[in-house]
Amino acid sequence: MERVLDVYKRPYNSDNQVEYMDESSKQLIAERRSSIVMKPGHETRVDYEYVRKGVVNIFMANEPLRGKRLLMRGNQT
Repeated sequence: MERVLDVYKRPYNSDNQVEYMDESSKQLIAERRSSIVMKPGHETRVDYEYVRKGVVNIFMANEPLRGKRLLMRGNQT
């Protein structure tokens, strides 16, 4: 593991670039009901019920020593 982490400490070399990849999936939701606006003496009332709108995958490629990153969104299901 330490040898892998040492790669991240190397100075920039255009012939041997260090790039990172990461992915995440996120659930897409929508509110079922609108919030009731705040009135004097009462806070805003929020209903936490939601409608599920599917899932999307997010991918990121990052080359920090060049200051470059690429974000990609996968297909929504």
